[in-house]
Amino acid sequence: MNEQQTSGTNGPELEQPFISHLIELRDRILRAVLVVLAIFLGLFYFANDIYALLADPLLSHLPEGGSMIATEVASPFLTPLKLTLVASVFIAIPYLLYQMWAFVAPGLYAHERSMIVPLLLSSTLLFYAGMAFAYFVVFPLVFGFFTAAAPEGVAVMTDINKYLDFVLTLFFAFGVAFEVPIATILLVWMGVVTPEALVAKRPYIIVGAFVIGMLLTPPDIFSQTLLAVPMWILFEIGVFFARYYVRKSPEAEDDLDSDEKMDATLDRYIHDEHALHQELEVMQGGSDEKDDGDKPKD
Repeated sequence: MNEQQTSGTNGPELEQPFISHLIELRDRILRAVLVVLAIFLGLFYFANDIYALLADPLLSHLPEGGSMIATEVASPFLTPLKLTLVASVFIAIPYLLYQMWAFVAPGLYAHERSMIVPLLLSSTLLFYAGMAFAYFVVFPLVFGFFTAAAPEGVAVMTDINKYLDFVLTLFFAFGVAFEVPIATILLVWMGVVTPEALVAKRPYIIVGAFVIGMLLTPPDIFSQTLLAVPMWILFEIGVFFARYYVRKSPEAEDDLDSDEKMDATLDRYIHDEHALHQELEVMQGGSDEKDDGDKPKD
């Protein structure tokens, strides 16, 4: 009977926090979707202008009179619409990360929160920096190379939908690649690897950067190299800051001081316990002698 009452009492109490977490998760996802939708509605009127801005790196390298084409009936309408939706998500990234942070922050320790906030801010800035690098540096080089390499008599007429898929792939690839310093610092901070071990495996990491560049970019060595080289440089930057953080981190120093204080407290406790034990033995010995003296002699 008692077991049934106990289980019946604990059941709702255990289910309530889980349900409240699900409700909070639903609310935050709904807020994120509403923000993306609001941005999309605000940009919808400028959808064609946004696509024209995105197509400028290619159009500027086409021969005079060159243009892009639409091979499907609905492409002139759906392609700018698709770009506007993706742009809305990219613009809303800081708010999306904030909602994610607000959901997980209550379950983190204070030193974890102090570490995560700068990482979220820096990761957002690095993702935008990767996209800007792709637009202002990579696109002109790639499209200039491709259009110049076209055989004589071949007119470059790119489909607008395929062009959008191409540039979105590069945007995502370079945005993720610029997160390499954050990933490096996190791995060192969690104790998975040390900066010295990363430096020792530098040749393998360089090869891995080219492999990732091959997987994330379109199948040409030019785009692969333009992604792999920045990844290598960003890896070196991440190792530098990871080494600096491990050696200079106030949290690490506080943890070390706490361990030393705990060891000192434990030593004092053991010493005091030993002294108390000796004192009790002395008192016990004196009590035994007194009892022997009080016994009547036969």
